[in-house]
Amino acid sequence: MNFPFYIARRYLFSKKSTHAINIISGISIVGVAVATMALVVTLSVFNGFHDLVASFFTSFDPQIEITPVAGKTAPADDPVLTKIRTLPEVEVATESVEDMALAIYGDRQAMVVVKGVDNNFDSLTHIKEILVGNGEYSLKVADLDYGILGIRLAETLGTGYGFKGAMKIYAPVKEGQLDMTNPEANFVEQELYSPGVLFCVKQAKYDKNYILTNITFARMLFGRDGELSALELRLKPGSDFEAVKGRIKDIAGDKYYVKDRFEQQDDTFKIMKIEKLMAYIFLTFILVVACFNIIGSLSMLILDKRKDIVSLRNLGASDRQIVRIFLFEGRMISAIGAVTGIVIGLLLCWLQQTYGIVGLGRSSGSFVVDAYPVSVHYDDIAVIFITVMLVGFASVWYPVRYFAKRLL
Repeated sequence: MNFPFYIARRYLFSKKSTHAINIISGISIVGVAVATMALVVTLSVFNGFHDLVASFFTSFDPQIEITPVAGKTAPADDPVLTKIRTLPEVEVATESVEDMALAIYGDRQAMVVVKGVDNNFDSLTHIKEILVGNGEYSLKVADLDYGILGIRLAETLGTGYGFKGAMKIYAPVKEGQLDMTNPEANFVEQELYSPGVLFCVKQAKYDKNYILTNITFARMLFGRDGELSALELRLKPGSDFEAVKGRIKDIAGDKYYVKDRFEQQDDTFKIMKIEKLMAYIFLTFILVVACFNIIGSLSMLILDKRKDIVSLRNLGASDRQIVRIFLFEGRMISAIGAVTGIVIGLLLCWLQQTYGIVGLGRSSGSFVVDAYPVSVHYDDIAVIFITVMLVGFASVWYPVRYFAKRLL
């Protein structure tokens, strides 16, 4: 049996001569537990928002997007892209052309992003699941080019679900010199009609700026015949995503970027990761403050047990073993607080997931969720437990050795 651990366990749970020591030990455990619980709940809320945002993007973004490193476009018949399309794991491959343009409807106008896609775009993404309105998904019928607007862009232009008549789309001419005497000659003008639906990704980047149309229209508008802005892929079910992505990167070399859904929205998720890291750091500082209670508890315990320590020395205990007794005492307080805090934190997360106890206050109803989303990642729980144990050990190591030398 580990002698210092056995004595430390007896000291922790036994009655002290001074009742205040028991109270301070209890306060120490509560302080560590509360800080640990805050870490669990806060990081889980950040995970919840991360997963929520990721679920929105998957309705519009492809599994894998391949874009040129140099310039905005690349030849659609590039042998590198052809080789990627023919990989056995690729189920759907879609070309897209995307650029800025000016949309005018009635007396309103807005700068927009026109994204032209192949006819199989609905097989590549879950676009049909995020459509609202009375019409159907369609990008071209006969000679009519249809455009599906983001719901907030439709509000800006005042179109409603299905606008009547044509919407004018203007883009700068790509080649030749500007004719200042005839400004209209410097722009390509095209018309889009409405299929009676809008898309709602629930992300301002798309809902406020994008118009989805067919790729032929986009190529004519931007002068990109035979070119593409991106090759978008969906893999067959059961494919090893990381392995296939690695093979595509090897084929693409330095000529193309290969991005998964998270990398396509790298800025958004990077900001969320930084926010989560800052929350973790600040709460860890609070945990450090809570651990100062452990120092007070141990210093009073050392004073209370001076007679017992003399007896232990007479029985042959070394100074090192005596110091380890109080180090174990501090570690046990940290461990009990950590486990208690994690259990309570997980319970609160479960209650929030199940019943949505904590709402978004006055903002409730303005967002896609009425309560804070929560997602427990067990690697975070492991990091929290290790953090609490390390902070608890570091906070008592020097004070215990100092008090032991001075007071024993």
